Amino acid sequence: MLKSKTFLKKTRAGGVMKIVREHYLRDDIGCGAPGCAACGGAHEGPALEPQPQDPASSLCPRPHYLLPDTNVLLHQIDVLEDPAIRNVIVLQTVLQEVRNRSAPVYKRIRDVTNNREKHFYTFTNEHHRETYVEQEQGENANDRNDRAIRVAAKWYNEHLKNVSAENQLQVIFITNDRKNKEKAVEEGIPAFTCEEYVKSLTANPELIDRLACLSDEGNEIESGKVIFTEHLPLSKLQQGIKSGTYLQGTFRASRENYLEATVWIHGDSEENKEIIIQGLKHLNRAIHEDIVAVELFPKSQWVAPSSVVLHDEGLNEDDVEKEEEKEQMLKTAVSEKMLKPTGRVVGIIKRNWRPYCGMLSKSGIKESRRHLFTPADKRIPRIRIETRQASTLEGRRIIVAIDGWPRNSRYPNGHFVKNLGDVGEKETETEVLLLEHDVPHQPFSQAVLSFLPKMPWSITERDMKNREDLRHLCVCSVDPPGCTDIDDALHCRELENGNLEVGVHIADVSHFIRPGNALDQESARRGTTVYLCEKRIDMVPELLSSNLCSLRSNVDRLAFSCIWEMNHNAEILNTRFTKSVINSKASLTYAEAQMRIDSAAMNDDITTSLRGLNKLAKILKKRRIEKGALTLSSPEVRFHMDSETHDPIDLQTKELRETNSMVEEFMLLANISVAKKIHEEFSEHALLRKHPAPPPSNYEILVKAAKSKNLEIKTDTAKSLADSLDRAESPTFPYLNTLLRILATRCMMQAVYFCSGMDNDFHHYGLASPIYTHFTSPIRRYADIIVHRLLAVAIGADCTYPELTDKHKLADICKNLNFRHKMAQYAQRASVAFHTQLFFKSKGIVSEEAYILFVRKNAIVVLIPKYGLEGTVFFEEKDKPKPRLVYDDEIPSLKVEDTVFHIFDKVKVKIMLDSSNLQHQKIRMSLVEPQIPGISISTDNSNMDPKEPERKKMKLKK
Repeated sequence: MLKSKTFLKKTRAGGVMKIVREHYLRDDIGCGAPGCAACGGAHEGPALEPQPQDPASSLCPRPHYLLPDTNVLLHQIDVLEDPAIRNVIVLQTVLQEVRNRSAPVYKRIRDVTNNREKHFYTFTNEHHRETYVEQEQGENANDRNDRAIRVAAKWYNEHLKNVSAENQLQVIFITNDRKNKEKAVEEGIPAFTCEEYVKSLTANPELIDRLACLSDEGNEIESGKVIFTEHLPLSKLQQGIKSGTYLQGTFRASRENYLEATVWIHGDSEENKEIIIQGLKHLNRAIHEDIVAVELFPKSQWVAPSSVVLHDEGLNEDDVEKEEEKEQMLKTAVSEKMLKPTGRVVGIIKRNWRPYCGMLSKSGIKESRRHLFTPADKRIPRIRIETRQASTLEGRRIIVAIDGWPRNSRYPNGHFVKNLGDVGEKETETEVLLLEHDVPHQPFSQAVLSFLPKMPWSITERDMKNREDLRHLCVCSVDPPGCTDIDDALHCRELENGNLEVGVHIADVSHFIRPGNALDQESARRGTTVYLCEKRIDMVPELLSSNLCSLRSNVDRLAFSCIWEMNHNAEILNTRFTKSVINSKASLTYAEAQMRIDSAAMNDDITTSLRGLNKLAKILKKRRIEKGALTLSSPEVRFHMDSETHDPIDLQTKELRETNSMVEEFMLLANISVAKKIHEEFSEHALLRKHPAPPPSNYEILVKAAKSKNLEIKTDTAKSLADSLDRAESPTFPYLNTLLRILATRCMMQAVYFCSGMDNDFHHYGLASPIYTHFTSPIRRYADIIVHRLLAVAIGADCTYPELTDKHKLADICKNLNFRHKMAQYAQRASVAFHTQLFFKSKGIVSEEAYILFVRKNAIVVLIPKYGLEGTVFFEEKDKPKPRLVYDDEIPSLKVEDTVFHIFDKVKVKIMLDSSNLQHQKIRMSLVEPQIPGISISTDNSNMDPKEPERKKMKLKK
C-alpha cells in the first residue's frame, strides 16, 4: 500500500517548497515474537524470546515484553543495557528520534539490538499498515510520535493474544511522560514509569542504582539555598551570541585548580580567544568540555590566571562560605600585562557529559543512601549519587553518569552505572585509563572481522595488477625490540650511473581495508593504535597488524614504495611512487642495525645497504637542522617487566642510537615527498599535517628561564630558536641544554591533521618544512590510510570514491583523528604514571637529584633525569605551620623562608608512593636539599614507611 507524505520546506531564497514523499505500508512485517501464527514468525535479526521469564516484576506478574518511549531510551540507557533487562521492543519511531537527538545513545542502542542474548527487537512500525499514523491537523510532531508509540503498544497487546492465549503475553509501555502515561492507561495499555517498573523488580534491587534522576527540581537539596544563577534559555543565548553580548566557546576546567577554568572561544577572531572564569558562582555548573555562553567582564574586573594549586576536598553543601575564602586566595596583585579577559558562564549551549570513572566517597551518616562520587579526572566535579551498595562499592573503581545539576546543589546529581573492580589492580586501572581517555578498546565485532582476508592468504595475479615486483631488492626493517606491527622497511643500492637508489617501503594496508566497509569505519573511528606500557590497543585487527601487513622478514608482502634516485650528497634527482611486492631480508632492532654498521668484519648486502642509508641520513639531518628544524627533548621512560608478574622491576630513560635517527630521516623524507605529490594532484582535498608556530607569549617562560642562567634564547623564527638552543651550553652544567630543550617542547603548539582545501597555512614549524603529511605508518594511523588512497589515485594504481574528494568529509575525519591522537598520548602518559607508581611501591622511599622545571606560588615542579619523572614539591601542607613564601613571576622565582628557588636549580628530593588517597595514589616528592628548617626532610630512614613518623609520634603521646 502506498501513502504519500507531504511537508513544506523553506528555500534559501526565502520561498516555500512543497515536498511529497512516497511512503510504503506493508502487511508482512513480523512482530518479533517466535511462533506468532498471525505473522508467521517473519522477522530478521535477533528476536524476542517466546516465553520471557525474567525479570520477575511485582507490578506485572504475567510474562511480558517492554516497549519504551524515546525519553526512556535517551535517559535510561544504563538500565536498558543491564543484563537483567531483556525482551525489549524498540520502535522505528523511537529509534529515529534517538538518532536525531543523541548519536552516542543511538550507537549504544544499536549495539544492544545486535546482541542476541539481550533479545531486543526493532519493529518498523512506521511501515506497518496497522501501526502507521498520520499527523493530524493542529498536532505537532512530538504529539504525533507519542500517539504512534501508543498505537504500536496497543496493537502489540491485541496481536500477541494470537501467540499464547493461555499465558497471555503482555507488552508493557514504559514512559516517564505523565500525560503520555495517562493517555495510555485510558486506552487500556499497561503503562508504568521507568522508576515504577525498576522498583517492581524485587530480584534485581541493584538496578535502582542505575536509574537516572531526571527532575532537577525533585532532586534539589532539601532546604538548600540557591548557590548559582539560573542558566539563560537557549533562544536568549543564541540572540546574545548573534548580537555579540555573549561569546560561545568550549569550557575547559583546570586540573590544578577546581575554582578556575578557561573558555576557548569559537570563531576566527584572535582577540579574546581564551576567557578566564574564576570562582564557583562564575563557573555556574559548567562541566569540562561543555559548550557554553560567556559574558565578558569589563577590563576593570579582569584577573590573571592563578598560580595556586587547589584541589576540591569534598566540602559539604553548607560550606559554600569556605569556597568564598578560597576564592580570595586566587586574587593577588599582578602587573597589568598579566591580566587576561575574564567572564562568567551565563548558560549551557550543549552538554558534553560522558560516563565518568572514579570512586565512592561514602557518606559519614549511617544508613545514608546519598553519597559523593569523586571522579578520577580532577577537572570533573564530585557527583552526588544514591546507592544501596555503598559498602560493596567502597575501595572499588566505578562508573557514574551525570543526570543534572540543580541551582541549590554544590554538586551535580548522577547515578551508578558499573563496578569496574578493585582500585590499584592492573586490569582495573588499565580499563579506567582507557575509558577516561575515550579509547575504543572493545574486541573487534564479527561485522568488522568478516572483511578480513580468508586464510591461508597468498599474493594472487590480480594483486599484482598495477604493482612492481621488488622482491629481488635487499630490503630490511629496523624497529624497537619486540615490534610485531612492522610498517616500514628500507633499501639502498648503487646504480650503474654511480648514483644511489633509496627506497622506503610501507605496508600496503589500504589494499586490505576498502573504503566504507565495517572494517574501514572501525579503523576510522579508532584513528590510531594506542601503546600502553604492557599492552597495545590495535587500530586494525591482529591478522593485519601483526601478520599480513607486517613487513616481516623472509615473507612476500604487499607494499607502497617511495623510491628516490640520489647523488652521494643526498640530493634528490628524481622520485617515483609505486605499489609493490617486497620480501624483507632482515627484521633488525636499532641495536642490531647499529652493531652491523659499526662492525668492521661485516660487509654483506644488508650491512652495505645500512651503511649507505646511515651516511645519507646524516647529510639529510644536517641539512634539515640548517633550515631551522628543531631538535627537542622529552624524557621518555621504558620499563623492564618481570616476566611472570609483569610488574615493573626497573625503569630507565630511552637510549637513542644513530639508527633511530637514520630511520627517522627517511620516514620524514618520504612523508614530505608524498605530501608534495598528493597536494599537486588534489590541491583541495589532500590530507596534510601542520605544526603551527607558537605565539610569542608561549616562549615567555623559556626566555625567562634562560635569562636567569645568563643565556639568551631568540624565538622570532624556528631557525633562531634552533641556533640559540644549540649555543645555550654551560661547561659547569652539561644537563642545562637538555632542560632548555624539554622546556622548549612545552612551549610548542600541537601538530594537527587538516584538509588542504580548508586551510592556507601548511607549514610544519618543528620540521621547518613547507608541507608535510603522514604516509609511513598505515598499520597504526588512519591518516596514513587516507594518504595511501590519495597517492594510489594520483599514480593510477587505484580508483577514487566520493568521500575521498569531499573536503568537508575529510575535515571531519581530521577532527576525529586529532582528537584520537591527543587522547592516545594522554592514555600513554597515564599508563607510564601508573607503572611508575607500581615501581616505587615495590622500591620504597628513594632520594634522587632533580632539576626545577617550573616555580609556582606554593610549589616547585621538578624533573628527575634518572627516571625521566616529573613531580611537584609542595611547601604548604595541611595541618602544618605555613612557611614564608614570596613568589616573583618576573624572574621567575620562589623564596621559601630564606632560600630562593629558580628554574633549573638542582635540588635533592625524596620520592615515595603516597597511598593516603586511594583514588589518586601519587608519587610524592619532598625536599631534602637545600636544607630549610621545618621543610626539608632528612635522608635517614630512607626505607621507612611514610606513615612511620606519625606512628612514632602517637607512641610518644601515649
